[in-house]
Amino acid sequence: MYVLHACALPDAQYGIDIGMWAEDSALPVSSPSAAVRQVRDHPFAVPTDSLADILGRSEGARRTPQTLLLPSLQRSPLDPPEMVRIQPRRRSSSAPSLLPWSVPVMRIPASELSSVLDSILGDQSEVDVRPAASVHYVAELRRHGEMLVDRSRVLPTCVIVGRDDEDDNDTTTTEVQARWRVFATGADAVTNHGLVQTMPPSFRAAAPETPQAELTLGLLDGVVDALVRRRLPANLLAPRRGRRPSTLPAAETWFESLTGDDARVDIAPAAAEELIRELDPWVREGAESPGPAQLVLRLRDPEPEGGTLTESDAAEVRWHLDFLLRSRSDQSLVIDAFRVWDDDGSLARWLDKPREVLLAELARAQRVYPDLEAGLRRAEPTELELSTSAAFDFLNTAATGLAEAGVEVQLPSWWGTTPKVGLKLHATPTDGDPQEAKIGRDGLASFDWALAVGDHGLSDDEIAALIFAKAPLVQMRGQWIVVDQERIRRGLDFLKNHEEGQMPISEVMTLALGDPEELETPLEITSVEADGWLGDLLDGTAAQTIETVDPPEDFRATLRPYQARGLSWLDFLGRLGIGAVLADDMGLGKTVQLLALEATARARAYAAADPDTMTSAPTLLLCPMSLIGNWEAEAARFAPSLRILVYYGSARPRGDAFDAALAESDLVITTYATASRDIAELERIGWVRVVLDEAQVIKNRLSQTTKAIRRLNGGQKIALTGTPVENRLSELWSIMDFVNPGMLGTPEKFRERFVRPIEVRADEERAHRLRRITRPYILRRTKTDPRIIDDLPEKIEIKQHYRLTVEQASLYQSVVAEMMGRIEESSGIERRGLVLAAMTKLKQVCNHPAHLLHDGSAIGQRSGKLERFEEIMSETLAEGDRVLCFTQFTDFGEMLVPHLAAKFDTDVAYLAGSTSKQRRTEIVKDFQEPDGPKIFVLSLKAGGTGLNLTAANQVVHLDRWWNPAVENQATDRAFRIGQKRRVQVRKFIGIGTLEERIDAILEEKKELADMVVGEGESWLTEMSTDSLRDLLTLSKDAVGE
Repeated sequence: MYVLHACALPDAQYGIDIGMWAEDSALPVSSPSAAVRQVRDHPFAVPTDSLADILGRSEGARRTPQTLLLPSLQRSPLDPPEMVRIQPRRRSSSAPSLLPWSVPVMRIPASELSSVLDSILGDQSEVDVRPAASVHYVAELRRHGEMLVDRSRVLPTCVIVGRDDEDDNDTTTTEVQARWRVFATGADAVTNHGLVQTMPPSFRAAAPETPQAELTLGLLDGVVDALVRRRLPANLLAPRRGRRPSTLPAAETWFESLTGDDARVDIAPAAAEELIRELDPWVREGAESPGPAQLVLRLRDPEPEGGTLTESDAAEVRWHLDFLLRSRSDQSLVIDAFRVWDDDGSLARWLDKPREVLLAELARAQRVYPDLEAGLRRAEPTELELSTSAAFDFLNTAATGLAEAGVEVQLPSWWGTTPKVGLKLHATPTDGDPQEAKIGRDGLASFDWALAVGDHGLSDDEIAALIFAKAPLVQMRGQWIVVDQERIRRGLDFLKNHEEGQMPISEVMTLALGDPEELETPLEITSVEADGWLGDLLDGTAAQTIETVDPPEDFRATLRPYQARGLSWLDFLGRLGIGAVLADDMGLGKTVQLLALEATARARAYAAADPDTMTSAPTLLLCPMSLIGNWEAEAARFAPSLRILVYYGSARPRGDAFDAALAESDLVITTYATASRDIAELERIGWVRVVLDEAQVIKNRLSQTTKAIRRLNGGQKIALTGTPVENRLSELWSIMDFVNPGMLGTPEKFRERFVRPIEVRADEERAHRLRRITRPYILRRTKTDPRIIDDLPEKIEIKQHYRLTVEQASLYQSVVAEMMGRIEESSGIERRGLVLAAMTKLKQVCNHPAHLLHDGSAIGQRSGKLERFEEIMSETLAEGDRVLCFTQFTDFGEMLVPHLAAKFDTDVAYLAGSTSKQRRTEIVKDFQEPDGPKIFVLSLKAGGTGLNLTAANQVVHLDRWWNPAVENQATDRAFRIGQKRRVQVRKFIGIGTLEERIDAILEEKKELADMVVGEGESWLTEMSTDSLRDLLTLSKDAVGE
């Protein structure tokens, strides 16, 4: 595996570049030279050619060796924490020191950084690359830079830089450049300070003498400059009228250079210096003081006598704006102005002349907030008293300006979530029983409107109090409310004409979405409530309250109570024509709930119609290729009456043959890739239901797959996913817009209403509103949910089916052909040995082609089993679970460990039979710690007995040891005394391979397994040649795309 690092490389001309370099766990550990006084080549650094392949081809990247100071022993740098070696390095008793090493580095300018980071962190590499802490640090700087640009916290500047002369390397000339830089004040400055302090030491390995702040903030400026140039149009100035002069004014030339790729300003250095002098006062206006302390203004709520505040008191009370100072060197140190004025000299240890600093900071803040003058009239100012009206002005206007000028402003916690006067709708379906009513959005509901604050309707007395309030803030029902008499009057005028009546249920649901641009109401709708089943739907409790739907008698699974509620919820929404997102944790049975829905819907349809003439369209289910076999197997197991059509592979039916196949099918299963290719064929069908399994596949609305899938037509659309939001809210929009098109508005409106307020400003009120809007359509249960935990068994066993890749299938058939020829010509001990050898080789093929070939090739993207395993691991780790992964092959375990560490950027423990007793104890102890590795790979026999690994609650058997007792012993490492959580056990089974056939044999004789099955796999060697051929031959349905 490779560990990828980043280091800062100062550049006189361009600021701070990034140096990317990597270490390879497969290269020799030690340098051949022990001379510590000279710079030696890093022994396991990746050469630049391989480094270029890891990073992707970047036009601006340059190959350059760099001398890096790294923690080292005498002959070798220390391994970084991210490095995973199967055989740990010998421990040394000598103390490490910083030594210089020559390292191949790719130098990447800030303008190229985003594309390189996306390539590295986007999980597209075919090789195993694990980013080190320094790479994650650079990614965090990039994210912070994006947020600053989003909020326009940038300034244009003019700088004069040195540049090496191309004709004479000893000569440096000057160059004028237009650059954008960060304008950080207040909370942004605090974040910048935190980023400087948390810099990983390796990030400054190439420039140890350069101050940390210079490296961090220099790179941040470079990132911001590149982002702004990418977003701005080519020219900010309007076209000139008339002829363009041969020489432009210096300011205009500089302005033109603020956009585009070329930052050079074609003016003389003297003109540039004059321009800089002219810009300087503007840049410094409101900029944060570099002094030792920052002013903090804290607004406190009024504290009336008796502890309560009547509505009539609100205009008369006094608010208090406290003055404080926060140390810039120690952000946790804050003192109030009273202590400053009472200081006996004890504050001098961290702040020189604190009184003068306080007065200077207050004077600077007064330029932004003139009302501070009243507080400065005292000889020793400590606070400013404000009326309610003045406090509202401070909250609504002044606080923002002060924060932008670098003053820290602390506001009451309720500000920003202050409820406003709006409209509340109460609806009652005219048909109270959804089982008998005209189900659908065309049903009617009676309604009445009322003025409300948040969810609470206002009484006549409260409305009057608001109308006649003398201040813009009024306290009502224990909370402060912003008063806007004009809003109240508009609301009352609306009520005169719309107080009550009837409307379609579909309109009630639209109103519940609360998009003011889509509604013909004068005020924002703050609450939509309803009675009966409609109320249960809107408040997200329908799954708990609606009447339970039982699957048909021929459905061969007993649903757990929470699964029965999930079935009833899906069925309920389906008959309303509403899409749904079933977002249960992995392992809670989304598959069986969907199959129960299909069986129930089909049984109902057949009961209501003549089966001979029924022409209802089937359901279309899309899933990743690795899950097709799982759906087939589960459908055959639980719902054998469902007629399944797998629309997949080169032999799939087309045209009339497809139509004929649909007429004989209840459930059509296909892959996202197939559906995307055949969208013209699939979109012409009016599917009764379209279901997306692993629906996060369509999280990117701009991908070609998502665009194709959105063209499918279905009476109901369902998304199955354990992670409806992985990184960004835009992913939620994409999934929700598929199941209920238009529900969250256009992407642009959704970004404006929710994404920016929540992701950029952490707006809790908007987050609450989004949850309220989406909760009727999302059902999510977790394994720790108290409402379902008692429904779960102590141990859940899951058979995980997968298909081979084409490469695996080809190797599998070659092995069978070769080995069966040899087996037919052998007998006795030789035959038994050949059978066991064939079993071993086929298991290796099922694991991964590289496992059989031992060619040292990368193992990503070539194995159906590994692909499905990675999907499971991704969801498992996202849920905070820890996993034991058993394999009977130590060489496969050694291949998996670095791959998993790189793939999921996490530590991976490994235990094999060769592990020493002392090392074994250390590994187990480390894994059992709360912050231990998330993944533990064990060879089946080494980890099968004598271990207590209750930190894990997930067990995966990657390859099968065809003896149930051995597998159960391994499983019991997690499922044993001391385990406080439910344990999920997964056993991988390749469709159409020996894994599937041997599993079927064991299932048939489960209760006699201990008698029928001997130790290991020797019982298989006694099978006849014909039976063995049937067992090993690959079936046609074994191969995926």
